[in-house]
Amino acid sequence: MSKKSISAIILIITLSFYLYLDKKDTFLSDKNNTTEIINIIDFNYLPTSTTGQIIKHEGYNLSYSEKHEQAEWVAYSLDKKDILYTDRKRPYFIEDPKVKTNSAHWRNYKKSGYDRGHLCPAGDRRLSKESYDETFYTSNISPQKHSFNAGIWNKLEQKTRYWAKKYNHLYVITGGVLENNLKTIGSENVSVPNKFYKILLDYTQPEIKAIAFLLPHQESDKPLYKFVVSIDKIEELTGIDFFKNLPDYLENKLEASSNYKNWSFR
Repeated sequence: MSKKSISAIILIITLSFYLYLDKKDTFLSDKNNTTEIINIIDFNYLPTSTTGQIIKHEGYNLSYSEKHEQAEWVAYSLDKKDILYTDRKRPYFIEDPKVKTNSAHWRNYKKSGYDRGHLCPAGDRRLSKESYDETFYTSNISPQKHSFNAGIWNKLEQKTRYWAKKYNHLYVITGGVLENNLKTIGSENVSVPNKFYKILLDYTQPEIKAIAFLLPHQESDKPLYKFVVSIDKIEELTGIDFFKNLPDYLENKLEASSNYKNWSFR
């Protein structure tokens, strides 16, 4: 067999292998010139919980803080197929039946001057009625100023959907920075965060990348890239380990970076 034929066969096998990996929803990570195959379907992307109360719903997972009467984080996958514009009837906000300590009642927000700000947006979960309705559990909301909720926060949510369509799928983690001595509202003392964060992981080949945003809880007309920080920064503020199950070399690389040049801002 000629050298050209052998080279052609090797090329075909290599391409077939990568196509197989793509169909199997896997990604490759290189470390010290070795290749590790990680299955993105079975992989556990959940952050650590500082409260010990992780709730799993159809459309998202959360870690509930009874002290602050809201989630310290909400996490979910966002695929381009999830981005629909079908109108669904908005349900009433209700308490989360899975929170053992009971999530805050919606009446805490009444006449408080704050919106019931979604952490996992209803617009990210239009694919099914159940997952859409779940976003109206009070475990998935946090007090937000209207100018913030309808402004820069909404802008970031829309940008997240844009990236999900562009990069095929993302893993999203979001929440308020819960700390001591926050202002509270209602009879159950729901904390009002001074800052909110959103972390996005793009695990689509050929480039695995992440980006994190830390937004002061106030109206702003600044461009979104002005709020990009490292994931390490948000971990420092929250005490949460966001990608603890990633291989250390990949976790360290992604979490230390505050580079946004490889994300499309338009």
